[in-house]
Amino acid sequence: MQIDLTGKRAIVTGSTAGIGHAIAKGLAEAGAAVIITGRTQARVDEAIEAIRREVGGTQLDGVAADLGTAEGCQAVIDAHPEADILINNVGIFAPQDFFETDDNTWNHFYQVNVMSAVRLSRHYAQGMKQRNWGRVQFISSESALNIPTEMIHYGMTKTAVQSISRGLAKTLAGTSVTVNAILPGPTRSEGVLNMIREMAEKEGISQDEMEARFVKENRPSSIIQRLATPEEVANMCVYAASPQASATTGAALRVEGGIVDTMA
Repeated sequence: MQIDLTGKRAIVTGSTAGIGHAIAKGLAEAGAAVIITGRTQARVDEAIEAIRREVGGTQLDGVAADLGTAEGCQAVIDAHPEADILINNVGIFAPQDFFETDDNTWNHFYQVNVMSAVRLSRHYAQGMKQRNWGRVQFISSESALNIPTEMIHYGMTKTAVQSISRGLAKTLAGTSVTVNAILPGPTRSEGVLNMIREMAEKEGISQDEMEARFVKENRPSSIIQRLATPEEVANMCVYAASPQASATTGAALRVEGGIVDTMA
């Protein structure tokens, strides 16, 4: 299968590292012009340069903004009013006891993980509908279905974006705009690796040992029995953004290694 996104403009939120960066690179390799977003200009510039080194001659641009705010989302819209592909990837996570998670934390997670996607999709999907072609993706998580007791506030946000994804797909029924949720499992992203490194240091074991133990203890139902790579998640996203995926919409596309114990 040869995926060709030449002539398409893609926005990937939270794309300076991890899954978002891998998605941006994958879309660039397929020929799309890609807009990188991150919280600081330095990180955005570094991400653009890294993709340019690996992919070469692709069209890349970037916006530094805090997408957990309405102003940050508007900054992206002002800089790039139109897009053919929107990947709502930006998100935060952190383990925290339910009884110690205050209102401000719940609201912060909701603003970053949910409202960033709502605000950007609300704008860009309208243009896609008018042009009768587009791809919107929400990066959810297996935690949307398999709510982690150590991150209930995070799981809630991922369930929310999955609901929004399904509803928006139905809203765009009869058009050539598809909307899907992508559900990764634990992935070797920058944030996850930092968390595992800290856990390894506390336990006095190697990072590799802690990584294997983390999957065994926290996701025992995993069929692949390892963390996924950002590139493995990106491969699904690039396919779902392609012309070949024109009949795939309203779906929850799982890239979680079989953690969720259901065939549906």
